[in-house]
Amino acid sequence: MVHQYKNNGYNIVLDVNSGSVHVVDDIVYDLIEIAEKLLEGGCSADGGELMRQMAEYGMLSKLPYKEEEIREALEEILERKEAGMLYAPDIYENYIGDFKKRETVVKALCLHIAHDCNLACRYCFAQEGEYHGRRALMSLETGKKALDFLVANSGNRVNLEVDFFGGEPLMNWQVVKELVAYGRSLEEPNHKKFRFTLTTNGVLLDDEVMEFVNKEMSNVVLSIDGRKEVHDRMRPHRGGQGSYEEIVPKFKKLADSREQTNYYVRGTFTHYNLDFAEDVAHLADLGFEQISVEPVVAGPKDDYALREEDMYKLLAEYDRLAVELLERRKAGRPVNFFHFMIDLEGGPCVAKRLSGCGSGTEYLAVTPWGDLYPCHQFVGNEDFLMGNVEEGVKRTDIRDEFKCCNVYAKEKCRDCFAKFYCSGGCAANSYNFHGNINDAYDLGCELQRKRVECAIMIKAALAE
Repeated sequence: MVHQYKNNGYNIVLDVNSGSVHVVDDIVYDLIEIAEKLLEGGCSADGGELMRQMAEYGMLSKLPYKEEEIREALEEILERKEAGMLYAPDIYENYIGDFKKRETVVKALCLHIAHDCNLACRYCFAQEGEYHGRRALMSLETGKKALDFLVANSGNRVNLEVDFFGGEPLMNWQVVKELVAYGRSLEEPNHKKFRFTLTTNGVLLDDEVMEFVNKEMSNVVLSIDGRKEVHDRMRPHRGGQGSYEEIVPKFKKLADSREQTNYYVRGTFTHYNLDFAEDVAHLADLGFEQISVEPVVAGPKDDYALREEDMYKLLAEYDRLAVELLERRKAGRPVNFFHFMIDLEGGPCVAKRLSGCGSGTEYLAVTPWGDLYPCHQFVGNEDFLMGNVEEGVKRTDIRDEFKCCNVYAKEKCRDCFAKFYCSGGCAANSYNFHGNINDAYDLGCELQRKRVECAIMIKAALAE
């Protein structure tokens, strides 16, 4: 499978199955698809034979190139094919049988340390931290059982991940600190290493929290949507007052104290800020170097939801953002934008390329009272209650369903050029929009494809 597109003056060809990226001239770009169709039709991989068939079908006379130029371009294409960098076969689908049989180990937990929040974000899927249920804080005892469960179910895996999540985790800060200490006590006797992370809205962030976070947290996610008017519209206090002014100085201090690494400022754009590139630029101008601004996922009845008629603007905005970030990088003011970070040389392992985040199998969410769900977005939906930290996973059928969720189980993914980069997309979004985890959230897919194209273009430009 080959995907071709033009972006920011570059002719880019992605060979999907090999992952090879080619920046080519106009004639090679125009001949890539023609050669692919002829080869698929049984033509031998020979430049002369390809030329003969093109002449037979009347193609040569329709191209604005000399025959010698066409011959040279075809030879170049065939050389890349011979090297396995063009028209490569799909070697992963045959792997999928073994993939489904792989041993299931849990490597990451999302600890809902607080089902409560001090903000009233309009788009919050957690309903101000309640998750369709009651407000609650996780007890130290339940948290310890969760870490014990993770160690016991992690097999031979050494590195384990725990994200303190909410609601707002800092509303249960003492338990966070005690659980980190407990986790550290489990490391040496169990031959494990915990990687702790924290997601916070910043309202309760202070020097004591920052000192502890910098000592113990591998990564921190700081929630801010961008410009003041954008942020305050969607992330107000319960009384309606904005939160931008109180969190920005704290976030800047924390980011600088971490030397601008191992954190993200993470925002959400909605129908009300389709010009979200301005919010990324605003965050960059504030001094943040690690930025993620992502599309809201909302139902059609929500006034802030993204709509099909917004798509043209959104796709153009990603192109504009890519050029803006490229110019900043070339000017010595680099910013890492999460959705444009792509590894063309190594990348994730095959399992992650095929199945994504591992929700329901390697990654589970834990409620304040110890229930287990496939991920934080399924919390509160009793159909996906998998078990609890004391008894473990009881609904193995749910686990097995997620285990079989991969790019080959989704018809929409099979012919998508981005499938090995998005790994099939978010299972929760698929379920919420289509009622099953093996579909795909169409609007999100279209945005993801554009992000992949922009990310590859940036790589091509920087390679010059």
